[in-house]
Amino acid sequence: MVTNTGTYLDCPFHRYADGHDLSQIQPEQFADLPGLVIHHDLSQGLAVDVDAFRQHEVRGRAVLVHTDWAKYWRTDQYFEDHPFLTANAAAYLVEQGATLVGIDSHNIDDTHGRTRPVHTTLLGANILIVEHLCNLHSMPDRGFTFSAIPPKVQGAGTFPVRALAKLQ
Repeated sequence: MVTNTGTYLDCPFHRYADGHDLSQIQPEQFADLPGLVIHHDLSQGLAVDVDAFRQHEVRGRAVLVHTDWAKYWRTDQYFEDHPFLTANAAAYLVEQGATLVGIDSHNIDDTHGRTRPVHTTLLGANILIVEHLCNLHSMPDRGFTFSAIPPKVQGAGTFPVRALAKLQ
């Protein structure tokens, strides 16, 4: 099975051989997290920088980045130039204590290079990543909990999830 298909979660083992795999991450890292939706207007460019997060309390939250890129799902454009977080944004989210970061695009990193600084930074700090989210346009900015529950698979660093929000 290809484990990074559909909406999926990355844990530290996805990037680090000695990082926690899916059997080692704790439920409080991916279930019933207070959620926050950050809206990014693509007219400002594909890069989502630190300024998108500065006005928001992210500590202990699932920070979900809505770019409206999911509308291109099942098209060739979805995998071409896509929205992504900058390395500075990832460093800020680590510094501020986010628990999980998700995005509604192909990859949380700019895929033009091979370095993947956002994956490296977030997963290195045990912050989980969810990619290929959809329907964020129908979410409130706050007032919900978010869950993206993977199976408990030893030796796996990524796996499809059923991501869901429970409105409060």
